[in-house]
Amino acid sequence: MEVLDSIRLNFNQDSLLLLNICMGMVMFGVAIELTVADFKRLWFKPKSLLVGLSAQYIILPAITFVLILLLKPIPSVALGMLLVAACAGGNLSNMLSVLAGGNGALSVSLTAIATLASVIATPTNFAFWGSLYLSTGTDLPTLSISFTDILEAILLVVGIPLLVGMWFNHQYPKLSLKFRKPIRIFSVLVFAAFIVGAFAANFSIFLEYIHYVVLIVLLHNALAYGAGFALSNVFGLSMSDKKAITVETGIQNSGIALILIFNFFEGLGGMAMIAGWWGIWDIISGLALAWGLSKVKKPKIAIERLA
Repeated sequence: MEVLDSIRLNFNQDSLLLLNICMGMVMFGVAIELTVADFKRLWFKPKSLLVGLSAQYIILPAITFVLILLLKPIPSVALGMLLVAACAGGNLSNMLSVLAGGNGALSVSLTAIATLASVIATPTNFAFWGSLYLSTGTDLPTLSISFTDILEAILLVVGIPLLVGMWFNHQYPKLSLKFRKPIRIFSVLVFAAFIVGAFAANFSIFLEYIHYVVLIVLLHNALAYGAGFALSNVFGLSMSDKKAITVETGIQNSGIALILIFNFFEGLGGMAMIAGWWGIWDIISGLALAWGLSKVKKPKIAIERLA
């Protein structure tokens, strides 16, 4: 598996700039649909939101760390897993939650709040768990994880586009309502086109080395879905809320992970392969899971009347 760190994807500074722009467009497309009502739901239904955020930012990184200790992958793969786990949910999670028959309003609120929280939660989680992992002794003794550098990058790529989008929605609600759907669709299509192009440019590399990470990502992704469902089940949430939280926890924004990998880790092969395949696999698994969950109906409760 060490051979992964010897590979370098076809990804230069121009590609990185384009990826940053594409991700900024996606974040703006998300923010332009956000309203005050999305955040007010936190007060009206705090339990489900807090469970969802806990699954995303507490349980998943902790489970990832335990999985790394059990599997003992090479350090770059382990750090890639931790970085993906530290990111917010992916931008397709709302659509998949609805397809699964989940609580759409909860999904939107979770995406909004988790994405805003990622400005602090992502660098904090990765710095904590990454440093903890590096302290156990690895083959990357010179690698350091800078909370402030990662925070600055996320502020530029996530924080600013979100704030601009929310400001635009607040200042020009009618214009925003008219263009929000086309803008979001366009931003997602542009980002998807970039990912497809990047994948095509590195197809031979993926084909040669993908077998090193396929099972790891599959297991990691399955545990992410499981963590969301298990935690929401423990707290006795409704089936529609369970579905939304399950999808939100398993669909990770690997685009942000790739930006950080190429910004701060020189496109380290193991990290890039994990994040790159995550971005593809969680869409495949998300569609399959949404189809499966859509078949799960709310249980009927028989009520017996006492004479």
